[in-house]
Amino acid sequence: MSKFFHDDAVKEDKPQNINQRFGKAIRQRRRELDLSQQELAKQTGLHRTYISDIERGERNPTLENIEKLAKALDISIAQLFTDYGIG
Repeated sequence: MSKFFHDDAVKEDKPQNINQRFGKAIRQRRRELDLSQQELAKQTGLHRTYISDIERGERNPTLENIEKLAKALDISIAQLFTDYGIG
């Protein structure tokens, strides 16, 4: 088996890390509220590309930004983590 195919197989079996799970939860909640990334960015004061990076699990947001996101998504931080399977 080539290294290329082996690496792809390993990635598929790997569980999502906390940033990926958090990003997935943000995207799901944002879509439930029918908000665009641009609208969420405006409500939080964060840049749209930063929102996109979070949703893809490529950023590790600060607690302050998690709080901004939760408020804009009309959900408590605790609810966000429990209801969307982050923790």
